[in-house]
Amino acid sequence: MNFPRFRLPKRALQGALVISATAFVAAAVMAHGDVVPQAVDTHTLPQLGAKWLEANPYNDKSPARGEALRIGTSAYNQNCARCHGLEAISGGISPDLRKLDSDCTGLGDPAKKEACFKEMDDYFLATVRRGRVRDGRVYMPPFEGTLSQEAIWAIRTYIETRREP
Repeated sequence: MNFPRFRLPKRALQGALVISATAFVAAAVMAHGDVVPQAVDTHTLPQLGAKWLEANPYNDKSPARGEALRIGTSAYNQNCARCHGLEAISGGISPDLRKLDSDCTGLGDPAKKEACFKEMDDYFLATVRRGRVRDGRVYMPPFEGTLSQEAIWAIRTYIETRREP
């Protein structure tokens, strides 16, 4: 059986490719779907209270660091990895969290380095609590109210272990 051949004009073919590519990108983005933040069980961590702390209480001097790291690893995988990548290695959709503190790690002056890490803690905490919205589009949902202070700091503890040297 012979079917008639249709020849699309070059402009129509280009338009079809653009539409197909746009549909593919939209489908890939929508593949994330409506992401619902997952609650994290932090009952084994020291409870931090209602007032938000300004610095990570599970730092390398904390006896709870190991437990915070265990919980933070799981919490990151449940709530962050789908956008920021497994093991905090971004696939390009969201910022690469291994580089969050990169401006701080190379500082030689200990006081400046500490101040820089404090600033990054502030930035991290504000971003996770309130999310990121630009031009009315939600780039990151707010996690305050879903994740406790303990869970957010545990995630920060995990991200600190993923820093690039």
